[in-house]
Amino acid sequence: MTAIPTQAEPSRPASPAGSGRLSRLLRAHPADPAWARPALAALLVLTALLYLAGLDRNGWGNEFYAAAVQAGTKSWKAFLFGSVDSGNFITVDKPAGFLWVMELSARIFGVNYWSLLVPQALAGVATVGVLYTTVRRWFGPAAGLVAGAVMALAPVAALMFRFDDPDALLTLMITLAGYAMTRAIESGKTRWVALAGVFVGAGFLCKYMAAFMVLRFLLLSTRPTSQANVVNIW
Repeated sequence: MTAIPTQAEPSRPASPAGSGRLSRLLRAHPADPAWARPALAALLVLTALLYLAGLDRNGWGNEFYAAAVQAGTKSWKAFLFGSVDSGNFITVDKPAGFLWVMELSARIFGVNYWSLLVPQALAGVATVGVLYTTVRRWFGPAAGLVAGAVMALAPVAALMFRFDDPDALLTLMITLAGYAMTRAIESGKTRWVALAGVFVGAGFLCKYMAAFMVLRFLLLSTRPTSQANVVNIW
């Protein structure tokens, strides 16, 4: 038996570990251009500045819900049911879910303007980030940045995420539901559909049936193109 010599492959210079981590940080997806991650970071920072600047000028925002937050810091029962007073005499006109984040913040940092309204502003920043991620998966980072910027600069969003109404957390939940359904369509896995349902359910705990307005579009998004003309059961 004759041995056939093989030529060793030329050794590749090892890249420093630090540069690999930096590359992964700046470019989350290999297909994304190098500017995508810094542009997203800039968008989120600018959104945070937009929503947090002069936040205390809004005072207590909706004083009715601010009273419920204060009650929730004094009684866990009031926290659970969304009571306006710590004696649980009457509850607010919405489910208690949207109050929980503000009440936890107020329990940690005390009841003040910032502890109530900063969680709302951060929900807005998170919504912009989730919307970017959802759009980027199908249309690229440039489209994702445009969608996120439109969301951040919409006058109704600037008002909603600087106030202590239930709409801020509701918007974040239904945006997360849209992202989960996008992943379900891509992967065909049931767990993403179930997660979308969890987010819609969390939205229901913020503002009742307002969260169900997206169900029609989430269900229509799962239809194959060939079934576009089937009878609309809605």
